[in-house]
Amino acid sequence: MAKKNKRPPGGWQDWLTDRLLRAAIWGALRLPLRARLWLMGRLVRHLLAPLAGYRKRAMDNLAHIWPDMPEAKRRRIADLVADNAGRTMIDNYDPEGLMARMETAPITGAGVAEIEKARAEGRPVLFVTGHFGNFEAPRAALVARGYRIGGLYRPMANPFFNAHYAANMHALSDPVFEQGRRGTMGLIRHIRGGGMGVLLFDVYDSAGVPIDFMGQPAPTLTSAADIAIKTGALLVPFFGIRKPDGISFEAVFEAPVPHGDPAEMMREVTRRLEAQIRAHPEQWFWIHRRWKPRRQRKRAAAKMGP
Repeated sequence: MAKKNKRPPGGWQDWLTDRLLRAAIWGALRLPLRARLWLMGRLVRHLLAPLAGYRKRAMDNLAHIWPDMPEAKRRRIADLVADNAGRTMIDNYDPEGLMARMETAPITGAGVAEIEKARAEGRPVLFVTGHFGNFEAPRAALVARGYRIGGLYRPMANPFFNAHYAANMHALSDPVFEQGRRGTMGLIRHIRGGGMGVLLFDVYDSAGVPIDFMGQPAPTLTSAADIAIKTGALLVPFFGIRKPDGISFEAVFEAPVPHGDPAEMMREVTRRLEAQIRAHPEQWFWIHRRWKPRRQRKRAAAKMGP
């Protein structure tokens, strides 16, 4: 029996979803900052996350990592994750406002002096981070201080939403490249020429090497380390930590990861992200299918053979 084809992207459902999201974003951006962030946080937390299954997915991931955690605590973290996701989305749909806020935000960490030195010498820098806090906040802090930092983004499945999502990415700082072979080559050329760029590494990819993440194996691409080695760039982990007020951030730039074996470099990057997650578990995007344990078991069994 033939499998039923998935609904192709670009249909009326995608169009309607995009229109609803555009309306929500448009309306939220007309509110004062505090009200805007509160509204989008509550909208995602109480409406979108339960309806789309994001709360359950986050709770399942938390149980995968911390099986002894009480259900009530998992639910609270999952709700706070959704709240942060809503705030982050509307943060990033106001790039000029975000840069203005980050212009005076504290920039800390052992990597700050290294970044300033690299800029003065024209040495390339590749920043690496995860879906934690607001991952655009540190980039905005540097752009507000005169830096030019490129990026690589994963296009949205909804082509209508992706059109303005991509345009918004460009509004913060160019050059921005769409994920894929051509985009990766564009980012490499930008960095090789002495530029700076950002990569997010904490997504599942079956082509990745098995690296334990929060105590469980998670296939991880070594792209960031490979590019840093190839271009001679500093590999600097950074994190935009949302403060308890839900509005402001601290931008932390950690010491560069020494060049060496790409897998070992990514293990070190992973350890840096893990430390932030343990300190602020509600700020990592537990909604991601980061581990996919069933798929990993099936792939392992297939390699073993009959």
